[in-house]
Amino acid sequence: MKTNKYVEELRTKSAAELKDELVSAKKELFNLRFQNAASQLDNTARINEVRKNIARIQTVMTQKAEA
Repeated sequence: MKTNKYVEELRTKSAAELKDELVSAKKELFNLRFQNAASQLDNTARINEVRKNIARIQTVMTQKAEA
């Protein structure tokens, strides 16, 4: 249910807002990978969560572009 709310929230955003969201998610993923490599990351499941969020953002961006 949480992911459905997130996707619905993404669908209400404009293309520029989605692009900003994508950039921030990619930065977060980079930081998480860096922390993981340095053995400072406690919650490794967060990496997969952020990766899936990036895919969701890209999917919504593609759907908006096609519409």
